[in-house]
Amino acid sequence: MKRLDVLAIGAHPDDVELSCAGTLIKLVKQGRSVGILDLTEGELGTRGSREIRIKEAEKAAEIMGIQPRLNLHLKDGDIKPDQENIIKLMEVIRTYSPDLLLFPYSVDRHPDHEHAHRLCTEAWFYSGLAKIMTAVGGQPQEPHRPRKYLNYMQWHEFTPSIIVNITDEFPEKMMAIQAYASQFHNPDSVEPQTLLSDPEFFAFLETRASYYGSKIGTKYGEPFWTPSIPGIDDLYTLI
Repeated sequence: MKRLDVLAIGAHPDDVELSCAGTLIKLVKQGRSVGILDLTEGELGTRGSREIRIKEAEKAAEIMGIQPRLNLHLKDGDIKPDQENIIKLMEVIRTYSPDLLLFPYSVDRHPDHEHAHRLCTEAWFYSGLAKIMTAVGGQPQEPHRPRKYLNYMQWHEFTPSIIVNITDEFPEKMMAIQAYASQFHNPDSVEPQTLLSDPEFFAFLETRASYYGSKIGTKYGEPFWTPSIPGIDDLYTLI
């Protein structure tokens, strides 16, 4: 099993794409090994189906150049940060040993996103404790705590700790999002309308990316928050 530099975790298929696909695409271009873990299959989504969303997730990962794309198969609408689920997530973290985790911010409109934050935070910490033992395929795992985690933005906004320039990656980000065709506007669809299927939703995504890009002097940006203060070695990296 190959080690990952970065593991991005979302409550549902499409959460990661909507929030930080540009950053993941940039990391892949930089030669970093990047994986995505969806905690559920999104089976409670108003539009589409479990089977459709799994195929859409695979297509989006291909567009982004990301491998592996994993699913923890937790129950949609019931992402409990309990011991059983923490152990399941710890097994993935210890298997791939990433340096960096990306996962949802603590406050959001969707309860699954908030519960995912709690689950990820606890699994991040406990993965580093040697006395909490896990095994995969009968083989005991070594403890591993990723060096850092960043929270990405979903519906609710926050004051970012950092903003990543995704100007060059924005077109590919939108292609990855559009892989989830079942979730977005289709004039021929008879399924119920949602916030995502509003005809103006893609304009909202571009406006948000443009707003955060303007904060750092670029066309498009993606915001992240971290509880630890990011440090730099050279002030000229800010110029």
